[in-house]
Amino acid sequence: MTKTEPAPIAELRWQDVAKMIDHTNLRPEATAEQIKQLCREAKEFALRAVMVNTSYVALASSQLAGSGVTIGAVVGFPLGAALTSAKRFEAQEALRLGAREIDMVINVGALKSGDRELVLSDIRALAEAVHSSGGLLKVILETVLLNDAEKTLACELSVKAGADFVKTSTGFLGGGATAADVALMRTAVGPTIGVKASGGIRTASDAKAMLEAGANRLGTSSGVKIVQEWI
Repeated sequence: MTKTEPAPIAELRWQDVAKMIDHTNLRPEATAEQIKQLCREAKEFALRAVMVNTSYVALASSQLAGSGVTIGAVVGFPLGAALTSAKRFEAQEALRLGAREIDMVINVGALKSGDRELVLSDIRALAEAVHSSGGLLKVILETVLLNDAEKTLACELSVKAGADFVKTSTGFLGGGATAADVALMRTAVGPTIGVKASGGIRTASDAKAMLEAGANRLGTSSGVKIVQEWI
């Protein structure tokens, strides 16, 4: 095995897995204390990132300063149907407040209408805004609403627009990540960008299935449980 090849899943240590986890609380009823707890857990277990709604970015930034844990925020969440200008502004504000990764929801209706240019320009506008601040952009496809051809097209447009990751799901509209969808997305984007599995990942077994299918980032509210089970 060369140095550039990833270690087999069975050989991953819990510390390796922790660095692939976006510890997430996007619930509309999430309290400030729950976000603080999310941040404490992310620091304790050295998780890759916390993922919060934009209104909690400043709080997460204050809790995680100097910790090495990245702050991520969702944009156009969970429907993806906002104007591109609104998504861009939301992303810029989140970046200003301390976010370094943005997970945007595509315009699902535009994709299903066959409006490739709108989908492409929507993603590209966010990619330009995020990259100009040194951040990463993940594109949420909401796979539960798409057929395989639409999933593949969404991946291809994300790559063309300059996204850093494609992501399966919000977890808010029914369904979630499946190994089949992750494998399809990895095939569609190739090795060039990341694949994030999100939605319904609650155990180490779930995590292993997603990693084996080709994911290299996991979005979950069960990050601590997964790491503890991996140990």
